[in-house]
Amino acid sequence: MSIVTVGIDLAKTVFAVHGVDAAGKPLLVKPVLLLQADTR
Repeated sequence: MSIVTVGIDLAKTVFAVHGVDAAGKPLLVKPVLLLQADTR
């Protein structure tokens, strides 16, 4: 099956990429940590 819809859940320190097939079955859930870029 192929991913037909991709969504992104945004949060303060983590975001997640979700992909579902035509039937709505989750095929991809990938959490990603956001690193603080400002080092002042």
